[in-house]
Amino acid sequence: MKRQQFNVYLPPELIKAVKHAAIDHGVTLSAMVEQALLDHLAKLRKTEDEES
Repeated sequence: MKRQQFNVYLPPELIKAVKHAAIDHGVTLSAMVEQALLDHLAKLRKTEDEES
């Protein structure tokens, strides 16, 4: 899968927590953020489906 870089601005404490979580789980920071976004989008879609 092709990857593209983009910048987001987050609180420093959140960045630190995500970096540590990625290290603790043996994944890259990019992989952790990608999975979190995919999970969140899936949850939003499920909620939208249930409401319609």
